[in-house]
Amino acid sequence: MNGTGNLVALNTIVRREIMRIMRIWTQTLIPPAITMTLYFVIFGKLIGSRIGQMHGFTYMQYIVPGLVMMSIITNSYGNISSSFFGAKFSRAVEEMLVSPMPNWVILLGYVTGAVARGLVVGALVLLIALFFTDLHVAHPIITFLSVLLGATVFSLAGFVNAVFAKKFDDIALVPTFVLTPLTYLGGVFYSVDLLGEPWRSISMVNPILYMVNAFRFGVLGVSDVQIGVAFAVMLVFVVGLTAVALHLLKRGIGLRS
Repeated sequence: MNGTGNLVALNTIVRREIMRIMRIWTQTLIPPAITMTLYFVIFGKLIGSRIGQMHGFTYMQYIVPGLVMMSIITNSYGNISSSFFGAKFSRAVEEMLVSPMPNWVILLGYVTGAVARGLVVGALVLLIALFFTDLHVAHPIITFLSVLLGATVFSLAGFVNAVFAKKFDDIALVPTFVLTPLTYLGGVFYSVDLLGEPWRSISMVNPILYMVNAFRFGVLGVSDVQIGVAFAVMLVFVVGLTAVALHLLKRGIGLRS
């Protein structure tokens, strides 16, 4: 396919993914908004009023970036894993693989759709947060890049999960037993400076910690890790997972029957 054909194919996949998100908006957009509102009420208002300040900010202000990033990560991951597995289950993926469409177009289309859902949900959660506290973005560019890279990393991870999944139950295994623990141990609700050893060292190998702190630095200007290191970690995961995903598509592992 030439460049024009690739753009048409990419636009088709992205448009289909966006339409899917909007068609079932009561499942893709409303539940995370309700869940995060409960987090703001319970952790931010009820518990946060007793905790006091953290790094010079109210507890509510401190956890908002973490909760926004958590919603972006989980929704980006969940969107692509369910969507691509659905396409694999209906054999639509086989049709794409035998078409002239390059593998990178397939991957980019699905990842773009997943990132779009993550960004929309993140913006919605951030809007809800403004009803509970005041926020002033300290570094807009860092904020946007951290969100984009974080959503991309877990979109790619969700894609790999969908490739290997053999049934719909396999889609829920990784979010339940891997993604959720990593998220809660990723500094969403606390600063890792409060942890003693060996838990602080263990937390430092959690990739979500770097994503949350990069976004927190962009919004509040404070972070538990060096920003350069945080972006380096995210870029390594983007490159590594992209290479894995393209290899799986090229070999047809878990895709061709």
